[in-house]
Amino acid sequence: MSIRVHQLAKELGITSKELMDKLNNLKIDVKGHMSSLEDDTAFLVKEELKPKKEKPKADRKSKTIDQRPKEKAPKKIKEPIVKVKEPKAEEKKAEEKKIEEEEIVEIKEEPKPEQKVLKINLPIIVKELAIKLEVKPADLLKKLLDKKVLVTINQTLDEEVARLICEEFGYLIEKPPSFEEYFLAELDKAGDPKKLKLRAPIVTFMGHVDHGKTSLLDTIRKTKVVDKEAGGITQHIGAYEVMLPKGSVTFLDTPGHAAFTAMRARGANATDIVVLVVAADDGIMPQTIEAIDHARAAGVTIVVAINKIDKQNINLDKVKKQLADHNLNPEEWGGKTITVGVSAKTGQGIDSLLEMLLLEAELLELKANPDKPAIGIVIEAELSKGKGPIATVLVSNGTLKIGDIVMAGLNYGRIKAMLDDKGRRVIEAGPAKPVEILGLSGVPQAGEKFYVIADEKKARDIVATRQMEAERKKLAGKTSKVTLEELYNKIKVGEVKELKIVIKADVQGSLEAIKDSLEKLSTEEVKLSVIHGQVGDINESDVMLASASNAIIIGFHINTTNEAKALAKQEEVEIRIYSIIYEIVNEIQAAMEGMLEPIIEEVFLGRAEIRQVFNVSKIGVVAGCFILKGRIPRDAVCKLIREKEVVFKGKMSSLKHFKDDLKEAKEGFECGISLGFKDIQKGDLIEAVEVRKVARRLNK
Repeated sequence: MSIRVHQLAKELGITSKELMDKLNNLKIDVKGHMSSLEDDTAFLVKEELKPKKEKPKADRKSKTIDQRPKEKAPKKIKEPIVKVKEPKAEEKKAEEKKIEEEEIVEIKEEPKPEQKVLKINLPIIVKELAIKLEVKPADLLKKLLDKKVLVTINQTLDEEVARLICEEFGYLIEKPPSFEEYFLAELDKAGDPKKLKLRAPIVTFMGHVDHGKTSLLDTIRKTKVVDKEAGGITQHIGAYEVMLPKGSVTFLDTPGHAAFTAMRARGANATDIVVLVVAADDGIMPQTIEAIDHARAAGVTIVVAINKIDKQNINLDKVKKQLADHNLNPEEWGGKTITVGVSAKTGQGIDSLLEMLLLEAELLELKANPDKPAIGIVIEAELSKGKGPIATVLVSNGTLKIGDIVMAGLNYGRIKAMLDDKGRRVIEAGPAKPVEILGLSGVPQAGEKFYVIADEKKARDIVATRQMEAERKKLAGKTSKVTLEELYNKIKVGEVKELKIVIKADVQGSLEAIKDSLEKLSTEEVKLSVIHGQVGDINESDVMLASASNAIIIGFHINTTNEAKALAKQEEVEIRIYSIIYEIVNEIQAAMEGMLEPIIEEVFLGRAEIRQVFNVSKIGVVAGCFILKGRIPRDAVCKLIREKEVVFKGKMSSLKHFKDDLKEAKEGFECGISLGFKDIQKGDLIEAVEVRKVARRLNK
C-alpha cells in the first residue's frame, strides 16, 4: 500500500509544499504532490515530524533534535577556513594579482574619455539635438550624412540614430522616465507584503480545435457555450468563475484554431495554470504543439486533461508517449506533468481534475493585495448598441469598485456598472475575478493593462498623451523614411503588388486574431495591408475608405447598414461577411495567389533534325526535317538550336508533308517546317515545346 504526498500532508495538517520541503530535507526524493510514498516511508516521516511538537517529553528524542544544529555548526567554521586560505593565495599568486590590478586599471581607463550623460526625450528634432549637444546644426547634419542618414534640420531622429550620433560627440543618451511611466510604476507596486492574501488561480484551457475544451468547461460550469458558436468552435475569449467546495477557480476559455494564435498567447500570459486538453482518440495535433509552446513561453504550469476517455478503442499510453515526446512526462511514468483522464460527456474525472488544479494553486502560493486600487488585464472588449463600450476585465491585483476611474489603453472612464460572468450586477471585484465593466470612453484593445486612477485629470492627461503618440506613429508609418540602399532595391524589384483590406468585427479579440492571421500571408511579391480595423457594423465611412484605397471589406459576425450596402453597390466595393475565421484566411490566400504572376513552364513535345534547307518562292526558307523524338504539332512553339544555343524561338509558319498541310508530325516521319526565319542551316535542331501558365502558390 502507498499514500500520496498531498494525502499525507492533510493528515499532518500542513500544506503539500511544506511537506515536500521537509521530505527533501530528509533526503526523500519526491517530484510532486501526486508522488506516492510507501507505508513504511510514510510511517517514518510521521515519526520524524511528530517529535517537533513534543520537544519536552523524551530526552532521547530531544538529543536527536539537538544533534541537527550541531551538524549545521561546522558551516559557521567554514568562514575562518576560507580566511586562512586567503594569505596562502596572496603568497602564491602575488604576481598574478599585480597583473590583474594593472588590467583593472587599464579597463577603467578605457571608458573614461569622459562620456557625459545627456537626458533627452526621443524621438528628437535635429535642431533640438544640436542645441542639446551644443554643436552647430551644420556639423550635426554632416555627421548624419557620414552615417548615410539624409535628413533636414526640422526632421526627427529615432532612438537608434540619435544614440549613434550622440556617441560620436561623446554623449550617452539617458531617456528620462515620462510622467506616465513613473506614475504607473508606482501603481504596479504590490504594496505592504503583510496585506498579501491568497487568491484564486487563473486557469486557461488550451489545445487543438474540436478536442473538447469548451465542452469540458461547460461540464464544469453547467452551461452551454458551444451551441452559440459558429461550427461549434469558440470564436472569443471568455472568462468564467467557478465556485468549488475548497475555493474558487477562474477559467479562461481560448479558441483552439490556428487562426487564433495571438488570442491564445494572450490567454497564456494572463494565466497561472494551463490545462492542455488532448483528445484521447486524436492525440497531439499541430495546434496542441502551439499551445504547449505558448504556455512554456509564458512560464506557466501545464496540467494535461486527456478528454474523450469514454470512447471505445482508445490508447491512453499512446497519447502519454506523444506527451513525453514533447517533454511533458506524465507523473505515473516518473515525470512531473499531471495527466488526468476526463470525459466532458459523462463527467468522469472532472472532480479529480479540479482537485489537481487546487493542489497546483496551493504549491504556487498565489497572492494579491485586495486593499489597493485595482490593476488587471482586458480579456475582451466590444461595442454594444444599448450599453456602449463594454470590456471584460480580469483583476490581477487590488479590488475594482463601481465609481472607480479606469484607464485602459487609449480610453478611460468612470465605472457605471459591473456584471459577473453570469450576468449579475456586482458592486466590487477582487483579485482573479472576471467582470464586465461599463463606462469607458471607447473600446480598448484586448490584452491591454487597465489601472484604477484616483485622479480623473491624471487619467485624462495620460490618455491624451497616449493618443498623440499613437497618432504620431500612425503618421510616421504613412510617410516611412527610405534610405538610398532601400530605394535602389525597390526600383530593381519593380512595382510591388498590394492587397488592401478593411476589417470590421464584433469584438476586439476576433479583430486582432484576423488581422494577425492575414498579415502573416504577406510575401515579397504580394503585400497584404490591413488599412483599417474596428469593432462594429460596416458603415458608409468604411465603404468610402475602401473605395478610395481600392480595398475590399471583410466583416466577421456583424451586419452591413442599408446605406453602406447601397453605397458599396454604387462604388463597386466588395463586402464579404464570415462567421468562421479560417474561411477568411483560406479565401484571402486564394485571392492573393491569383494576383501573383503565373509560372511559365515549357513542356517538351518533340525534336526534329534539319537534313536539308530549301528556298521556296512565296514561302521563303523551308527546313526539310526528320522527327527524332516525340511529336511536333502545328501550333507548337519552336526553338531553333545550333550547337546547344537557341538561335530562334517562335511559332512555325507552316508544317507540311510534300504539298499537304499537317496538324502534327510524329516520330520517325519526315516533314517540311517553315519558321519564318531565314538563318537556317543543315544539322540544326528544332525542338517543339508547349508553354503552360501555372498558378503560383504563396511561399509559407
